[in-house]
Amino acid sequence: MNFLCIYPGCNRCLGVTVTNFMVQTFALSLSNTFAFSRHNDSSRGIKNEGLCFLPGLEVKEHSQIVAHHNRLRSRVKPTAANMQKMEWDEKLATLAKEQATLCHRDPPLLHSSSFSHIGWNTHLSVYGDASFSDIIDSWFEEGKDFLYSSGRCRENATCQHYTQLVWATSSHVGCANQQCWRNGELWEIFICAYYPGGNWKVNGQLVVPYKSGLYCSLCTSSMSGCFRLWDHVGGLCEIPKNPCRMNCGEHGHLNISACKCKCDPGFTGRFCQVRCSVQCVHGHFKEEKCTCLCDAGYGGAECADKVQFPFQSCNLIIDGNCFKVSSEVRTYYGAKSHCQEQGGILAQIHNQKVQDILAFYLSKLETNNEVTKNDFETQNFWIGLTYKPPKDSFQWDTGEIPTFFSFAFGQPDNQGFGNCVELQALSGFNWNDQRCKTQNRYICQHGAEHIAQWEDGR
Repeated sequence: MNFLCIYPGCNRCLGVTVTNFMVQTFALSLSNTFAFSRHNDSSRGIKNEGLCFLPGLEVKEHSQIVAHHNRLRSRVKPTAANMQKMEWDEKLATLAKEQATLCHRDPPLLHSSSFSHIGWNTHLSVYGDASFSDIIDSWFEEGKDFLYSSGRCRENATCQHYTQLVWATSSHVGCANQQCWRNGELWEIFICAYYPGGNWKVNGQLVVPYKSGLYCSLCTSSMSGCFRLWDHVGGLCEIPKNPCRMNCGEHGHLNISACKCKCDPGFTGRFCQVRCSVQCVHGHFKEEKCTCLCDAGYGGAECADKVQFPFQSCNLIIDGNCFKVSSEVRTYYGAKSHCQEQGGILAQIHNQKVQDILAFYLSKLETNNEVTKNDFETQNFWIGLTYKPPKDSFQWDTGEIPTFFSFAFGQPDNQGFGNCVELQALSGFNWNDQRCKTQNRYICQHGAEHIAQWEDGR
């Protein structure tokens, strides 16, 4: 007959007669607040073996176990280039507790729906002889007998606890301990479960537990962070908590997916470091610069002033369209954006008249009006025409298909690599397809309808 007893001492019996199966089931379902044991009556000649249920590990102990693992993993020799930081996993801890209640020194491999392969480290010792920290240290001490160069353990030595402890890709751990009665003595079993498990073998030879080299030099793209505390020797690969490596300060919040700061009202700048209280009356607020982009016909710091169209800034007026020739260089899309900010578009050439006048004007520009930049050919000018591969045709930025072309002899010839069109000086300012990243001067165009908006104040 078996009895259900309260710990400590396992000798204050409740007097409930149950079977072994009932005791185990009942005990496992009880709250961890109490410690229970299954006890056989040795006075009747029954072997005194069993287990005493103990409270689970506390959160503080979880942190200590993980910290100790990471500290030791950072100290391997030779230094590990791909050693991952370990995290506590409650599901693994539950599996470790279930195995610990069996009081077996070598737990079998468990099949779990949550984990495809689990690695195990176990230790059994007389109760009170060692702490969890001592046990983890003893596993790491096995490393003295592990020969990294050959991936083997010294003869008649044990290394499998060490190799699992420092298995580079084992990134999660859960542990448990349990008191067990064996031959009338109280023992304690310590178990840690690791995922993904290690100690793989190929043709009977152990795969080396980690790759040697400068720490964090072989981290994967998903674990590009490098975790290193003051008591670590090397760093450990981790999922970066801030992959953007930026801080939005007191007045912003980081959008990690976009790596941009969302600023609180009244603040702007890349890191929300600029106090800004601008209100745009007739325009759009440019948050990154704390300025207003005014609507057509308005100016001033807050776009509150009515202004006339600056015809004096037009280099040419052709059929009511204003053309402004830049004195600076930009990529194609930089030039396009700048023209749009000014309320215009990159120039469009729809007939020979406009082509001839622009070519003549550009050819007569004084030398001191040219931009000198050794790295780029700056005598050429972007116009608003690009090649669209899906449609296999050139289009103006407004979406129109050109009906007039003035490509230079042999052009276009870049076959998809030069998708943006320039007026090429060497070809008499006929057209040439060019790489869009090329730095060129450019021509902005303000159409008659846009100028009318200035006049009407719309």
